[in-house]
Order: sequence, then structure tokens, then C-alpha cells
Amino acid sequence: MELKNYLRVARKRWWMLLLGVVASCSLVGVVTAQMSPQYATSVTFFITTPNSGVTDAYQGGLFSQQRVKSYATLLTGDRLAIAVAAEPAVGLTAAEVRDRVSARALPETVLLEATVTDGSAARADLVAAVLARQFTTMVESLETPRGKADSPVKVEVVAGPQSSGGPVSPQPVRNLVLAALFGLLAGAAAATLREVLDTTVKSPEALHDLATAPVLARVPFDADARSRSLTFGTGGHSARAEALRQLRTNLQFVDVDRPVKTLVVTSAVPGEGKSSTACGLAILFAEAGQRVLIIDADLRRPRIAEYLDLEGAVGLTTVLAGRASAEDVLQRWGDGLWVLPSGSLPPNPSELLGSRHMGELLDAFREQFDMVIVDCPPLLPVTDGAVVAARADGALLLARSHKTTSSQVQTAVRALQSVDARLLGCVFNMVSTKGPEGYYYEQYSVKTPAARRGAHSRTTDDTALRDLMAVAGRPPAQPADTVIGAGR
Repeated sequence: MELKNYLRVARKRWWMLLLGVVASCSLVGVVTAQMSPQYATSVTFFITTPNSGVTDAYQGGLFSQQRVKSYATLLTGDRLAIAVAAEPAVGLTAAEVRDRVSARALPETVLLEATVTDGSAARADLVAAVLARQFTTMVESLETPRGKADSPVKVEVVAGPQSSGGPVSPQPVRNLVLAALFGLLAGAAAATLREVLDTTVKSPEALHDLATAPVLARVPFDADARSRSLTFGTGGHSARAEALRQLRTNLQFVDVDRPVKTLVVTSAVPGEGKSSTACGLAILFAEAGQRVLIIDADLRRPRIAEYLDLEGAVGLTTVLAGRASAEDVLQRWGDGLWVLPSGSLPPNPSELLGSRHMGELLDAFREQFDMVIVDCPPLLPVTDGAVVAARADGALLLARSHKTTSSQVQTAVRALQSVDARLLGCVFNMVSTKGPEGYYYEQYSVKTPAARRGAHSRTTDDTALRDLMAVAGRPPAQPADTVIGAGR
């Protein structure tokens, strides 16, 4: 991944970074609050050896530096701890003294620093003072040769005991800063991992590569449609309506040598907006002056009659069963648009849709109408959509942005190819209007002065086509009597 990809992931999944920082800081904050304060007192020793000249001084310095490394071990050893613990005022065992003492030799010097850390500042000072006295005595005892009165090594306290003045731990500010950095890194790693493991289709380019078919439209999602009545009509200039008009235009010119008169609208899985898109396309083709028929061939979960507020008890299954003619069950919806609902749900949808009668019915409708749009079931759960697509002039495959996976798109394309269905192209549906792509939708939406003064994400076409198709699977309110002519 390039830097711009990481920045895009951070912008898209900023909440994961924030969650990591908050969780890490909260955990460290609780642990820090429960920790007891610790105080430190330090003592610095100077190690010397007698010398009588420059050469002796140099050799003595080397000798002292070597000794300092050994003395650092003595400061944390059992012998000195026992001696310090023997002082009645200390009140600690030898093991407790040893755990509280740390030592380090300052590099390239003959200085040795010992630090005593304790929960009581007074006891830290006391233990450091006793430690300094006992360490000086112990070194002189160890370094005095047998039969000699004086030790060749002298240990002197040159600094301390010096208290820290305040607790050396915990350090809330440092801990929280480190926790925030760790949480940020953890959140970034989680966001990147999720992005890498996310196999959903995220762009029209990715959809084009997967389906090996052109992306005919990128249709935005309108979140406000959930809170408003799903009415629709002509003349809408919302971002969604314009995207569907672009789809209508592209369908007319996708293959001028083989014009499309029967179009199957399907998807890989449910919930990708196929039924609402089919309704929108039918309305827009009728708006352009064509005679349009929309057929609800989803005989398992029909939606068209519910969207258009029509009677769906009789329809396609009634005609296929021979109980009525097509002219008897067709319902008119405005000027130029006729609807054939699904009818009652049959026990054998695939057999009905694959029957000879269905093929003859489509051929008859192709002669009667300028455009026949067939809303079919998803391709992955059932074979109904592929059966109808094989009889139509072409199929339109919908994929929902950041919802449909790559494998689902590829499997749906293979399902169409297996029956020699003609895939005209794809629709990248329900694209988020936030982020860089949403800028163009926002800038090119038509707004009233009130809308310009108000929320910038709301267009003026509250009765526009986008309200019908913004949410798949949700029925609209009754359509206005003024749309598409003089009623239904």
C-alpha cells in the first residue's frame, strides 16, 4: 500500500484510531491510578587508588574503572543487603532491601551511583544513608590485603543521599502519552488489517475489473430518504436522479448495433437495490417518451407492486398459469408506463420463469413496448435471474458499494456466462456521498435558496426519484397524482 492509501484508510476508519487511543489511555489511566507512589534517593560514590606519578595515576584509573563494575554488583548483592537490614531503624528484611536498591557505573568514569526506591520518602533516605555507610566499610574490608592495615582502594561519597523531591513513579503524563501513541499505532494496525482483509467492492474501477464489463453508472445513497416519505416524480435533479438518467443514457448507447428492448435487472445477493433501481429506470424511460413495461419476475420476494402502490395479487404467475391474459393483468402507472406484478407466489418459480410460455410472453412484450424491464431475483441464492437473463436482450448487474464482495460479483458473472446471458454492464449502487467522491455529488445537486442556507447535504427534490430508490426493500408512500401525466 502507498502512503495515500494509508491516509485514505485513516480517513475512512478514523473511529478505529480514536477507539484505540481511548481504550489504551483508559486502561493505562486506571492502572496508573491504582499504583502506589514511589520515591527515590540516590548516592554517588567516587573510587580512588593511591598513586605516586603519572604512570601510576593512569594505571590506578584503569584499576578503579574495573573495580567500579564489580562494586555495582556488590551494591545489589546479599551481603550488603544483610548488613543494611541489620540496622534496627530500617525495618526491612534483606530481600526487601535488595529489591529496593539499584546501581549503575557511570561510563568512562570511576563514579558509581546507587538508588534506593521505596513507597516512603523518609525510609528511602534512611536506607540510602545506611547503604552508603555500610558499602564504604564493606569495600575497605574486602580490598584490605591480609596483614595490611590500609586498603589500596578508597570509596568516598561525593553526592547524596539526595532525594528526588517527589514521586518518581507513576508518571501519569508520560504514561498517558505513551498509551496514546500505542493506542494510535494499534488502531492504525487494526484499520489497515481490516482494510486488507475487506474483500468488498470499493470502487467502480474494481467492479469493472471483477465483472470484465463496463460500469454504466455510479448511483449515490441518500441517507435522508429513511426519514422522509418515499415519493417520486419527474423533473428531479438530485444526485441520485441524475445518476439514473446517466444509466438510462448509457443503456441506450451501450451497443448501438444490438439495441436493448428487454432488460433484466439483477444482483449477486439481496439488499443491493435492484428493485428500486428497476422502478427508477422504468419511470425515467417513460419520462423520455417511451412505452415502458416493468415486470416483477422476483417470484420469491416481489417488491414492484409494493413500491408503486399497486395490486399484486394477480400478475405474471397468473398469466403463466393460463388463468388470465397479459392484457387483463397489466396495470398502467402514469403516461407511458405499464406494470406487470408478480402475482401469487408459486411453489416452482424457476420452472415457471424457464418455461416456453415465459419466452413467448417476453417476445410478445418486445413487440408491444419500446422497453421491457424485468426485475429478477439475485443470482447467487437462486437460478431464477439467470434463467430470465438468458431470454432477454441483456442483463444489468448491481453491486452495492462496500457491501458486495469480490467473490460474489465474480460468481454472479459466472452464473450469467453459464447460460450465455449478455451482461450489458454494472451499476455501482448506494455509493457514499461523504468523502472525496461525495464532493462532486454535492456540488452538482440542484438546490433551492432555503436548501443553500440550510443543510448542505440535502437537495430540493424531496419528491425526486432518489427517494424511491435510496433504500432497497422499503415500500414508498402513494405517488403523487401529478407525476407522469394524469395519474395511473
